[in-house]
Formats: sequence, C-alpha cells, structure tokens
Amino acid sequence: MADDSLSLFPGGTSGDERPPQAADPQIDDHRDVPLAERMRPRSLDEIVGQETLVGSEGLVRRLQGAGQIPSLILHGPPGTGKTTLGRLLARAVGAAFVPFSAVSEGVPRLREIMKAAEERRRARRRTLLFIDEIHRLNKGQQDFLLPFVESGLITLVGATTEHPAFEVNTALLSRTRVLVLEPLGEEDLRLLLRRSLEDAERGLGELKLDVTPEAEREIVVKAAGDARQALTALEVAAKLVGPGGVVDVEIVREALQQRLSRYDTTTAFQLLSAFHKSLRSSQGDAALYWAMRMIRGGEDPLVLLRRIVAAAYEDVGLADPQAGIVAVQAMQAFERLGAPEGYLPLANAILYVASAPKSNRAYLGMAAAREAAERFPDAPVPLHLRNASTSLMRDWGFGQGYRYAHDFEDAYVDLQCLPDEVAGERFYDPSDRGFEATVSKLMRERGQLE
Repeated sequence: MADDSLSLFPGGTSGDERPPQAADPQIDDHRDVPLAERMRPRSLDEIVGQETLVGSEGLVRRLQGAGQIPSLILHGPPGTGKTTLGRLLARAVGAAFVPFSAVSEGVPRLREIMKAAEERRRARRRTLLFIDEIHRLNKGQQDFLLPFVESGLITLVGATTEHPAFEVNTALLSRTRVLVLEPLGEEDLRLLLRRSLEDAERGLGELKLDVTPEAEREIVVKAAGDARQALTALEVAAKLVGPGGVVDVEIVREALQQRLSRYDTTTAFQLLSAFHKSLRSSQGDAALYWAMRMIRGGEDPLVLLRRIVAAAYEDVGLADPQAGIVAVQAMQAFERLGAPEGYLPLANAILYVASAPKSNRAYLGMAAAREAAERFPDAPVPLHLRNASTSLMRDWGFGQGYRYAHDFEDAYVDLQCLPDEVAGERFYDPSDRGFEATVSKLMRERGQLE
C-alpha cells in the first residue's frame, strides 16, 4: 500500500533516513511531486484533524514535549496521517527515521537496520523504525523485532489499516501502545483543500483556480475522510482545467472517476456489525444498504447470508419461526443461482428477517440453561426418565413413575424432567410477540407460566 503520510499534512525531512522526494535536490521542479506529498505537514501545528492526539492536550503533543517516544502502533484508514506522524515523532526526539515496507522488504533488510541502529546508539543517536503495513509481517518477522524493541535499540512505530488485535502478534502488541487515527471530518478536508489552493509555494496557489462550492463538497464527500484522496482529486481537477480555470462538480467527477469503497478486515467487521444490528432493529432499508456496501467492497454474499440465518434464530426466534426457513432457503437459492440473480433471495431474506417480529427469548433461555448446566454438570438423570432396557435396570427403578404424554389429554403431562438440583427453575420465558404469543398462551394454560 502506498505511503500513508499524506492526509493531514505538508512535508519536511529533518532526521529522515530516506528523505521524501520533495526534499531531493536533484528534483528541479517540485511540481513533479504529488500534491499530497508536497502538502505533508512539517510540524504538529500543521496537522488537520486528530485533535485527541495532536491537540494542545493530545497524547502525541505531550509525548513530543517529554522528548520520549514509546513504541507505537498507529491504526487507522488510509490517508489519516500515520506515516507523517511517524516522521514528526522522529524529528521531535532527534531520531533517525528509517522507513521499512512490510510488503517489499524482509529480515535481511531488518538486520541491516539493526546494525545501523547499533552504530547510531554508539553515537548517542536514536533510531525510529517506521514499518508501513506492519500487519503484512509474518510471525517470524514480527518475532525478530521483539528483542530490539525490548532493549530500546529501536523505537518501533508501525502503521496499519487492519485492527492490530487481529493482525499483530500478542507479544509485539504488548510492547507497544496503539494509537487510533480517525478519518478526517468534512471541515478538516475543506480546510486542507483551501490551504492547498492558497499555498503558492507547495500547493496550487500560483494556478489561481476557482473551485465552486459544489465541487468542493463533491471532493469532500467522495474522499470519505481520506486526505490523500481529496488532494489527489483536487490535483487531477487542476490539471484538467489548467491555470486560472474553474473547477466545477463535473470536472471533479471526471477527476474522481469511480471511487472504490474502502474495504479491509477492520471495515468488514464494522459493516457486518452494522448489518446485523440493522436486522435486529427492524431497519430493513439500513440492512439492505450495509449489505450492498459489503458486496460492493468484494465481500462473499454467503457471509451475509450466514449472518441472516444467525439473526433469524437469535433475534427473531419463535416470534416468527418462518424467518429461519426463509433465511436458509435464501442461502440455498444463492448457492444454486450465484450472482447476480442470487442477490434477489438475499434481499428477500434481509427484508423478511428485518420486518419480522422480534424475540430473543430462545437465546436467553439457552444461556440460562447453559449456566445451570455449568452449576450442576453432574446432576443425575431422574430415575423415571431413564430408559429401562434390561430387567436389572427395571429392578433398580429405572422408568418407574414415567408417564407417556400421548396417553393424556392434549398430549401434555405435568412431569418433572429436570434434575432435583434445578427442579422448579424456568429458563424459557416467551414474549407476547408474533407466534411466540401463542406459545406463551399455551404455556400459561398448562400452568408452566404464572
């Protein structure tokens, strides 16, 4: 994945082991450098957004003031400033900033970095190792870093778009602190765009562009919190209209083309959670929206269908037993039809489960029964419920006192079927919604409910 530094900020390289392109004296025209790179912040004061981290009382601001930077994992979506933050932290403590790509480099390169870090330490200089896409390191590579992080030879700053708890080894995670960077807000993106339009040194100020409010909004909305994407769209639009041109919404749409939605492991879990909660809350439109977001992001529709089946039994339950049947049939229909025809039974199942009356009483009953089973894991089966398959068992009293339900009116018999230890406990308490209201009425008539 590309360098994640661009979002909030403008550039500068003091202390960098590998200076960014904008600082290269061989480049005569800095306009060859992407706008997002040129506008990289040179200090914490230039950062837009991330107030909880870089505000006056933010953690990063306090760490900078203390001059001591612990090893960190920077977690956030693309374009939120993870790489830039790493560079600024290195500069704040006078450390060498050493970038490492988890995608294209491996342990041999890490050995070189550690050797150079030893030399710097002898010269009383620190090393900040910045690993982009740290979740791409395998277990062996992550384990390789442990002794160097523990000894303080390096300060590790890893950047990841994936949830660290899922993708970073527990041993390494325990030696770092996780900082979460949020997508930029709309006002943050507007400020960044306007700063770029006004800055004649690093931005587009010398082009004297006129950006309509509608065009600005289009960029802000489509960037979805990603500052790099916002600046790239603005830069492409500027090239389309030329100096003194007017950037309108059509130009922006041409510059953006079709934006692919962000979809990684973390986003997938969040969207799936939103999808299930929409089903549970009887919000069919919302459930359809989250489902289409996930499918557009490349998710396997069977993931959604399995969640619908789970919701049908967990959240609808006996309020509408048909919901489980509809959900399972939709899954089978998709497996036979495939896409795109299979999306129709998917949509039908979503709307059925979302619209059905809801009850989680079966779920709660199961949880209560499980708790009782944990309290009394060895409670004996009452003798009258034991099968007397031999004469010896009958002599022992197996089956004595058992009453066959079908010999009684309505095929119901008041029979103790729980062990003595939990006799009288009730696990299932039906609701008065949907079909479960019929179940509740029947249980009351039998005296099973008060």
